[in-house]
Parts: sequence; structure tokens; C-alpha cells
Amino acid sequence: MSKEILITGGAGFIGSHLADELIAHGYRVRILDAMLPQVHGDAERPHYLHPKVNLMRGEITDARVVAAACRGVDAVYHFAARVGVGQSMYEIDQYTDTNDRGTAVLLEALINQPVERLVVASSMSVYGEGMYQRQDGTLLEGKERSLWQLAVGKWEALGPNGDVLEPVPTPEIKTPSLASVYALGKYVQEQMCHIVGRAYNIPTVALRFFNVYGTRQALSNPYTGVLAIFASRLLNNRPPLIYEDGLQKRDFVNVRDVVQACRLAIETPGVAGETFNIGSGVAYTVCELAERMAAVLGKQEIAPQVTGKYRAGDIRHCFADITKARQLLDYRPSVSLEAGLAELVEWLGGQSAVDSVDLANYELAQRGLTV
Repeated sequence: MSKEILITGGAGFIGSHLADELIAHGYRVRILDAMLPQVHGDAERPHYLHPKVNLMRGEITDARVVAAACRGVDAVYHFAARVGVGQSMYEIDQYTDTNDRGTAVLLEALINQPVERLVVASSMSVYGEGMYQRQDGTLLEGKERSLWQLAVGKWEALGPNGDVLEPVPTPEIKTPSLASVYALGKYVQEQMCHIVGRAYNIPTVALRFFNVYGTRQALSNPYTGVLAIFASRLLNNRPPLIYEDGLQKRDFVNVRDVVQACRLAIETPGVAGETFNIGSGVAYTVCELAERMAAVLGKQEIAPQVTGKYRAGDIRHCFADITKARQLLDYRPSVSLEAGLAELVEWLGGQSAVDSVDLANYELAQRGLTV
């Protein structure tokens, strides 16, 4: 009989694509999801969810529900989490409850019902600033920028002598620098899973996702991925809003490449206890992404609006060094940005989006979380 896999938080963007990937490779899939309105609206079951998926509705913090979801499964992907750097800075109780306590509830269930592999979704946000180098080639770990620096619009990361640093790919060995409640929660999730996994012989892998994009992102959720937010604005004929000067660099990775990595994380022997960056390995500026999205949507006339403002928890540059995932998982991202955007735009043709970005930005400004 084929193995059965549980995906917590699996009815959403990445989880539903992972379900497709696993079913295509002969696995049976069970999903536990709270079906939050911010992500799913009022849907009882997402229309895109594979018909073979066994969907269980419930909270990751409900021990009885989680124990039932874990019963009889061979492996678990832990994706259930509240997502959003900005929102995490004022909905602290909800983020901590779902992300931290929810992970604890799941781990207690797995102690009683061990599995062959646990894969936890972490985030690039745990790094804070990425890795940098000085003009002489010396590598430095990026540090949080000072408020005085941001207040005068000096956006680039600076070295000890005030010299501007050059961003380079960030490897897994970079020391975490937790700049938001969301980042703290993701780090707690991955470390809690590793610690309990070692103690109870539950082979565990943590995947640090970079900026994932693709079909099925929640377009009306202003705390979802940046490309979906840009698309939502453009579909409503409004300019994408960009903080700082728009030249901050990120790693945008297609969801189809991400779920390939997720499957490899349960199929590859000898990787228990490891943490991997999952990105494309290519850096783009945020302004460049906004312009490319406008072009593929046929809305080149709508230029991005560069605000010159800064949000609490934002970082300057961070993009992935995926050498470790290539070597140990045989991870090979294959979807180019051009192909991924074309696929995304085709999907966007049948979508509608409520633009809630202004409301989200108002919430941040009212709390003094923008500079």
C-alpha cells in the first residue's frame, strides 16, 4: 500500500501544490487546515484541491484534532502557520499561538504516533539581513540597520567603518537575526522540531523557503507573497507600492520548484537533522519584479510607486545560496522567472482580487511600524 502523508496547513498555496506533487508520485494525502477566511474566504473546500485529498478542517492548536489527523500517517509536512512579517508585529498573540504553540501540539501528537519523516516549513526571514562582502572580499553577516540610517534614507547595509557592503548569496550557516515576530516564530518552529525529532528519533528536515510565487496565492490577502500583492494592485489598476528605494534584492522561487524540494526532503536518505535553503539561487530587485509583473499583465503604463518609507522588520538584501540543497537533496530548480510569470498571468486571467494593501499599510502606520 502507498504511504500516507499529512500536510498541516495544506489547503493553501504551497500545500495544495505539494498535494498534487505527492499524489502524482503515488502517495496518499491527508490535509489538516483551519481554512482561515483571510486565506480562503468562505470556501468549504478550495476548488483547486486535488479530489483525492482527504481534507480535515480544524485548528493546529487543538490537540484532539491534531492527534486524529496524525493517526496512521507515515510522514508529516508541517506548513500550518500564520504568515506575514508586518501583521506579526501587532497580532503577536495570534502568531505566537498558531506558530509556536501549534508546533508544540503537533510534536506532542507525534511523540505518541512517530512518523518516518517530519518536514517543517521555515523561512528566509530567520536570517534577517543576508550575507555581505566588503570591497576586499571579506565576508560579513548583515546586521540590522539603525533607525537613524533609515530615517535619512540610507538604505544599504554598512560595514564597521561605514563602507557600503555588497550582498552575496546567503548560506544556511549564516547566524539567524530575528527582526520580526514572524521570523522568531519560524525559527522557534524549526528548532523545536529538530530538538524533539532528535530526542524521540523522528527524522526531521527544515526547509527555509525564500520568496515563493505561483498560482493559487491568496490575492486578496495583503500579507501574502510580494508578487501576489503586486498582481492584486495591478489587476485593480493601481501601482504596486514599494518601500525604501525598490533596489532591495530578493530570491523569487516558483512553487513547482519548492514542492519538488519538499518531496525530495522525505525521499532522500541521510538528511535527517538538516536545514536547507529553498530558493532559485537568482537575485532580483523588488522594482524589477514589479515592472516585469506589469509587463506580463499588459499594464506597463502603471509604474510602481516607490514610497521611500521603511517597515519595522524589513531587511535590505537576502537571496539564497542553494549549494547544500543541490548537493544533498539533488534539488534542481527549473522554472525560470519568465516561464513562472507567464504561468501566473494565465492563471490571473480567471481571478478577481480585493486590494487590501492600503488598509494593511494603514494598520502599520497607526502603530508606528513605518518610518
